[in-house]
This record gives sequence, structure tokens and C-alpha cells, in this order.
Amino acid sequence: MRRPALLTLNAGSSSVKFSLFLVEGDSIVEMPHAWGLIDGIGTAHPRWRAATQDGRRREEAPLTLTGELEQQHQDAFTHLVDWLRTHVDDVKILATGHRIVHGGARFHEPVRLTPEMVTELEQLVPLAPLHQPHNLRPIKRMLERRADWTQVGCFDTAFHTTQPKLAQMFPLPRKLFDEGIRRYGFHGLSYDYVSRRLPEVLGPERAKGRVIIAHLGNGASLCALREGKSVATTMGFTTIDGLMMGTRSGSIDPGLVLHLIEYGGMSVTQVDHMLYKESGLLGVSGISQDMRELLASDDPHAREAVELFCYRLVREIGSLAAALGGLDALVFTAGIGEHAAPVRARVIERLDWLGAVLDPQANERIAGIAGRIDAPDSRVALAVVPTNEEAMIAHYTLEVLRREGSATIAANPPAADANR
Repeated sequence: MRRPALLTLNAGSSSVKFSLFLVEGDSIVEMPHAWGLIDGIGTAHPRWRAATQDGRRREEAPLTLTGELEQQHQDAFTHLVDWLRTHVDDVKILATGHRIVHGGARFHEPVRLTPEMVTELEQLVPLAPLHQPHNLRPIKRMLERRADWTQVGCFDTAFHTTQPKLAQMFPLPRKLFDEGIRRYGFHGLSYDYVSRRLPEVLGPERAKGRVIIAHLGNGASLCALREGKSVATTMGFTTIDGLMMGTRSGSIDPGLVLHLIEYGGMSVTQVDHMLYKESGLLGVSGISQDMRELLASDDPHAREAVELFCYRLVREIGSLAAALGGLDALVFTAGIGEHAAPVRARVIERLDWLGAVLDPQANERIAGIAGRIDAPDSRVALAVVPTNEEAMIAHYTLEVLRREGSATIAANPPAADANR
């Protein structure tokens, strides 16, 4: 008898990440039953990686994708579906959960997706151009070819809808707020997952207090929480706001954009490309957007990029601590947050005014696992908590099925169906 499972998809501009989670009773098994990644879509060397939890299947190999980018994405998705059909034949898929970066003002919780909703979500592409169109691509394909499958949208913006109105407002004409021009915030799937793990890492009482979570990866942001709810965040209307990132600038003087267009001879498209894809760690260093490479480099520009990243991070932590009225805990997550001990150390040493004191040995020891890194005399709890956005998507997807009382089980997807 095949076991019920949920498929999660996180589609980006050049990659598709998937995980398959078993369902047991009213919850999921957080260790994926199978997982994989296709990356390098649109490049000369796309690759396929996949594995099953029992170790029976483990693959890593080049993948041939030809044609226009749209066709390559379709072929990559077909390959994924075909692999599931042929190599993971002991499950039945209840539904597919999708990460969608932007839910706008309407979508405050995970929902069963319809073609009409997808059309509405496409209107938000200008607010998250690096993510939204690619998040929606596999959804449209599956809705077109398998309307009987349940597709669930899980939104990065939804976690931040608990913010007070003042935290969402820009000092602009009021009519713009009414038209949807507001601070939405992102990385909500990550923040929600980490916040649910805080009681076991920080203790129940401190987890309810004034907490800042630092999601530091190629995209980076901070979220201030009270009672486990978002009250402020560094990203705003778009995913470019706030912290310096891998290739994104973070917050800059809006007058600079006007200057570059009016006096610098740059077009809107050129400025857009610079701010999203040529700035941040890559732009400042001139070397790489990868923090690991920059930390290992002796180039002074690499060191300067790392220092600027940490400086901007400390400034924003101070801003959110002010919004919270103090700070009880600082938690690091995502690729840089979980693995870059030097970055954590440089940030925390500049937060001594808040009473944050690092345990250097604990900080060096922890990489990719949950644990405390504060010294005994630290007034602020310091911790690392790995994020798991895929598990959060699976949790949300199961919530939608329970909410709707849905027990419909779709058979494992045959490759032919993906091509219909």
C-alpha cells in the first residue's frame, strides 16, 4: 500500500527544488522521503541532483536542456516528475505546495490555487521580479495539465500581515497605501518555521519576548517578533529593501535612483538590473556574491564587502531593537546565518551595547545545527536555528487540506501526464 505524501516545489529563475514529505496522521514527517534540485537552467551546464531518504536512490549528473528558457523550465519539470514516477513508487501524492514570494494585500494565508488566482498573482511580478514569475511557472503548467491535482500556494509575505499598520506604512500620500503601496516583508516561510522552533532553543518565556531573527542568505532580511508574531521587518514593498545581499543593494537613498536616471544617463531597466543583480556583495567586492568565497579571500575589496555587510546588519538590528523596545534574543538562520561563524562574531561584537556577549567556542562549533552561542553573562540570548522552508510549505499544504476536509489522493504523476 502506497503511503500518502505531499510534494513541495520551490522554483527559481535557474532552479527547481523539490521535496517529498510523508503524511502520518495530522502531521508530516519532517525528514523528506525524497528530495532533489535541478539548477543551472538557462546556462550551459544544468545539473540534476536527487536522493531518497532510505538511500536506495542517489543521483547527481549533468542534465541536457535545450531551446528557449521557457522550454528548458518545462523540460526540467518534466524530468523531475518522471523521476518521481519511476523511482519513488511507494507513495501517493495528496497535493503540491508551492513557495510564492508575493501574496500582495489579499493573500494572508496558504490557499488552494485556481487559474484566476494565478492571473491575479502575476500582477505582482514587478514587486518581486527575481522570484514571482518563476514561482508561478510550474503552478500554471500543473493547473493546465492536471486540473484534478490540488495546488497550494504558500506566501512569503503572509507571515508579516500581523505587523501594526504603522510598521506597514510609508510616509507617502495616503491614497498610495490604500492602493497597496506598503511594506509587505518577505522570507515569511523561513521566519514562521524558525519561530516555531524557538521555544525548544531559547525556552518558552524568552521565545515569547523581543526576538530578532536574521535570515542571511543570498537574499537577506531581519524580522522583529513579539509573542512569536512579526511586528517589523527590514524588507518592504519589494525584495530589494533593507539589508545588503548577494547581488541586491538593500536600502539606498531614493534620490540616488533619480540621479542615476536624470544625470547618470541610465535607463530604468539599467538601474533595475544594477540594483537587483550587480550590487550587494558582488558589486562591492567585484569578486563574488558568495560569502564563503569572500571570507576566504585576501583581496581588500572582499574584506570591505564583508565589513559593509556586517555594518549594515548591525545598523538594522539596532533599528528593530528600537521598534521592539529592547532585545531578548537574536537568532541567525539561512545559509550565511547558519554557517558563517565569522559573520556572526563580527555582528555580535558590535552589539555589546545591547548586552550581547558571544561564546567564541560555541560559535565556531555550530554550523547548520540548532544551538545557543551566547556566553553565560550575555543579557541577550544568541542562537542559530536552521531554517526549513520546504517543511513549512508542507505544513501549510496539509493545513489547507484539513481546512477543506479534503481526502482526495492523486496517484503518483506519470511522465506522460506532465507532457500532455
